[in-house]
Amino acid sequence: MTKQAIIFPGQGAQHKGMGEALFTAFPDLVAVADRVLGYSIRQLCLQDADDLLGQTRYTQPALFVVNALAYRQHLASGAAPPDYLAGHSLGEYSALFAAGVFDFATGLQLVAKRGELMSQAVGGGMAVVLGLTEAQVQAVIGECAPLRLELANYNSPTQFVLAGPRQDVLQAQALFLQRGASLYRVLNVSGAFHSSLMDAARTEFEAYIRNFSLAPPRIPVISNLQARPYPAERLAETLAAQINSPVRWADSMRYLLGESVGQFIELGPGKVLTRLMDAIQREAATVPQTAAPQQAAPNGPSGRISAASLGSPAFKADYRLDYAYVVGGMYQGVASKELVADVAKSGMLAFFGTGGLPPQTIEEAVIHLQRELAGRTFGVNLLCNAAEEAVVDILLRHRVRCVEAAAFIQMTPALVKYRLLGLRRDARGETVSDHLVLAKLSRSEVATHFLSPAPEPLVRQLLARGEISAEQAELAAHYPMADHICAEADSAGHTDQANIYALLPSICRLRDRMVAEKGYSRTICVGAAGGIGTPEAAAAAFILGADFILTGSINQCTLEAATSELVKDLLQQANVQDTDYAPAGDMFELGAKVQVLRRGVFFPARANKLYALYRHHESLDEIAPKTREQIEQGYFKISFAEIYEQLKGVYPAEEIRRAEENPKHKMALVFGWYFWASSRFALQGVTERKVDFQIHCGPAMGAFNQWVKGSELEPWRKRHAGDIGRRIMAGAAEVLNQRYQAFI
Repeated sequence: MTKQAIIFPGQGAQHKGMGEALFTAFPDLVAVADRVLGYSIRQLCLQDADDLLGQTRYTQPALFVVNALAYRQHLASGAAPPDYLAGHSLGEYSALFAAGVFDFATGLQLVAKRGELMSQAVGGGMAVVLGLTEAQVQAVIGECAPLRLELANYNSPTQFVLAGPRQDVLQAQALFLQRGASLYRVLNVSGAFHSSLMDAARTEFEAYIRNFSLAPPRIPVISNLQARPYPAERLAETLAAQINSPVRWADSMRYLLGESVGQFIELGPGKVLTRLMDAIQREAATVPQTAAPQQAAPNGPSGRISAASLGSPAFKADYRLDYAYVVGGMYQGVASKELVADVAKSGMLAFFGTGGLPPQTIEEAVIHLQRELAGRTFGVNLLCNAAEEAVVDILLRHRVRCVEAAAFIQMTPALVKYRLLGLRRDARGETVSDHLVLAKLSRSEVATHFLSPAPEPLVRQLLARGEISAEQAELAAHYPMADHICAEADSAGHTDQANIYALLPSICRLRDRMVAEKGYSRTICVGAAGGIGTPEAAAAAFILGADFILTGSINQCTLEAATSELVKDLLQQANVQDTDYAPAGDMFELGAKVQVLRRGVFFPARANKLYALYRHHESLDEIAPKTREQIEQGYFKISFAEIYEQLKGVYPAEEIRRAEENPKHKMALVFGWYFWASSRFALQGVTERKVDFQIHCGPAMGAFNQWVKGSELEPWRKRHAGDIGRRIMAGAAEVLNQRYQAFI
């Protein structure tokens, strides 16, 4: 059974304006806070006239209040208590309050004292390190001797926080970057929290906390200290030790994952822990071992494999297809309504690419496809993002039957709502779904979520709000979240760089085990995606056990794809080696990568140069004049100042205030403009900016070009997505027939 955990952020998540609606909703608790603290918590959080919110002794009480009120609001909305609680550093006090270890006033007194004592330990410093493993970080710390450095936070498998005397923290930066760290950023704090420099604060706090009575947790709280549930008999001792001991956040989250926690809800300001959870699940994935994959075998006329016989009959029956072939939904409508229609008319399945499109455009495309295809199957891509609920509303309003769920790490209310509203009992009393969900993923733990029933807390929430029926809530407990899943290996755009030979069999084995454990009566098919651009690649996927294949990159170089002709001209010339990795514009500061075309463009080189400048400078003003001139005149064709003025009209005021206060963040915003602009230049085909085109592309594009070289499909204007699909499937069948004959 999938369980739920609520997690609370710690120091660093605070911002001016936090908690405004909460203060209005809970005036009684606000009055308690004012009485305990001796000042107005509302004025501190909303106005901060004296710039106190960033000072530890004020930050900690403010965050505790906002986190605690957010939990009260969560329960007031009708949500059930979670199965587990956890909090990062200071956030652990919010978790203990939620678990009933102490009341609101007591918790606030403890936090206020903790903040006071920790603020007195001056002279320390901290720095965040990205891109190295724990062993590598420890090795560099050893090289730094006699500098006094300690690991203070284990945030993810490749994100750590160091603590020590401030001068030592500053001196260590060069060596960490030399040893391969992708980021070393000194934090704006006055103390070396969670290190031995907090020993005196711990001693005083331990004496102070003995004056309070603490109750055993009513809900398990995962301790930062041990990454295990709080020991009821050592509450005070554990809380005191937390002050001068490392925060083992990654291990805490791994423990919860091992306890079948499938839903993590972050309460409080910001979403820093949600992003960390993504990194933890991505970087610490396990590979389960189960049964062997199915093998392709001759099953066509006269004992020969045919294109139509490849893949799972169940998959083709569910979607009413002639071929087990799918075209994935490409961002910004590159997988256009024309492309989707062409593929559907060829007896295959395609998903309209909704990412980045306004709801009106999506709805118009759905209406067009329903009218154009008159009963033929098509699907719509559903991305896990801020627009998810609006897209689901469109799907439900127009009774769209098929969805490609992409970029989901855990289940969300909108996705669960779509899934459950399709559940019903058929004439034989068996559970069936009128909504087909194909989940595209690249990690085993994400597959586990989709192979499991909808999380109970989300089902209860939807039922309480009247968004699903009691019968649908009942049926949900015995029906998986996805009908089919697609294992996506190294591909275009955002990619985990997985290997299909390792990933696909692992996901197939996981599927086999979970179907057996859950007792599902229906077949859950597993497909393969990433690197498929030739018949040989498709044949290999079917041999590995794929029930269907999904292609992406090759379809954007077709007549129907909604990108510019200039982009298609470039893609037509690509070879297998003509892709590269570049920073992802939407996750620039975190150093995430996307796979893009490099042939004929300067984008990957320029994007990586921008990221290198970002890593090695703290502000735009630090960039050498000659380099700045190169970027402004050669790359951007516009000055940093002009870009920043544009951004002021785009970003919310809070984001601009943050940029004004943090020059490095301002640099990230200005550099981020280039990533947004480079995508628009490519989609619109801006000729004079051709060298700056950002074109998401995997090596399958080059492999396809080599396959069709010298044929009628060499020019892209002769390429149609549906025709390509049929040719790849027919070619794969022929490859398998030849290989099969060679072995008998």
